Amino acid sequence: MNIMKLNILSLLIVGFGFLSCNTQRELVEKREKPELISDDFEFTEGPASDPEGNVYFTDQPNNKIHKWEVAKNTISVYMENAGRANGLYFDNQENLLAAADKDSEIWKIDSKKDVEVLVESFEGKRLNGPNDLWVAPSGGIYFTDPYYHRDYWERTEKEIKAERVYYVDPKGNISVAAEDLVQPNGIIGTPDGKKLYIADIRAGKTYSYKINSNGSLSNKELFTDSGSDGMTIDSQGNVYLTGNGVTVFDKSGKKIKHIPIPKDWTANVTFGGKNHQSLFITAQEAIFILKMKVKGVRW
Repeated sequence: MNIMKLNILSLLIVGFGFLSCNTQRELVEKREKPELISDDFEFTEGPASDPEGNVYFTDQPNNKIHKWEVAKNTISVYMENAGRANGLYFDNQENLLAAADKDSEIWKIDSKKDVEVLVESFEGKRLNGPNDLWVAPSGGIYFTDPYYHRDYWERTEKEIKAERVYYVDPKGNISVAAEDLVQPNGIIGTPDGKKLYIADIRAGKTYSYKINSNGSLSNKELFTDSGSDGMTIDSQGNVYLTGNGVTVFDKSGKKIKHIPIPKDWTANVTFGGKNHQSLFITAQEAIFILKMKVKGVRW
C-alpha cells in the first residue's frame, strides 16, 4: 500500500473515531435546555418512571408522592402519608417500591395504593434509613442504607453501625451486598443485570460491581472519583450522576457531559416522558425536564 493510500486510510480512521466520539456526546436534543416544570415543593427526590413514561417523585418533607402525567404535562398528588419516602423504583410487576424513611422500611405500593412492608429490619435491628433502590431483572432488590438523622425520628443514634447496601432476593430474604463504603447513596444497575453502580457520596466516589447469579456482588472497581445522590443510566450505557447539576460518564468512567441545573443541589434523575426520552430531574424545591437524544432502559 502506497503512502497516499495509508494517509487516506489514517484520515478515515481518525475521522470515524471523531464522529463516534461526537455521537457519544450528542445526548441532548439541539438547543434544548432543562425546562422548569414546577417549583411548588419543599424537597423533591426519588423519580421513577412507569411503562407509559409517567414519573412518580417524592416531596419528602411534606410526606407525599406526586405523579407527573406525560400526556397532560400535569402534576397531582399520588399518595399522602407516604412513609417519608425518599427513593422510588418500579418492580417487575409494576408495583411502586419506596425507601420509606420514616420507620426505615422498604414499601411495596400496588395499583390500589395498598402498602406492604417488604423490609422492616435487618437481624432484628432497625435499618439506618433506606435511601435509594434498584430492581434487577431477576426481581431482586438492592437498596442503600446511609444514616442521615431526621428531626422526625425519636431515635438519636444508629442501631446498625455500618452504612451498607442490602440485597433482597425474589423470595424476600435479605442479606448484605456491600459494606466497604463510607456512605452509600445513589444506586443503578445495567438492564442486563450484570453490573451495579453504587455512589459513595461521603467518600466522593462511585464504584461498579459485578452482579453474580445469586445476587451477591464482586469485582469492586472504581468507576469515577465523583460521588452522587441519585443516579440513572441510558440506552448507550452512560451513567448520570447528580449533585452539582447532572454529570454524565461513559461506560469507562470518562466524563462526557455536564448539564447545569439552576439550583444549589440536584438530588436525583431518571428517564421518563414519551418513549422514555426525557430526563426528569429533581432539584431542591423544583423539577425539570430535558429532551434527550438517548433513551432510558427501564421499560
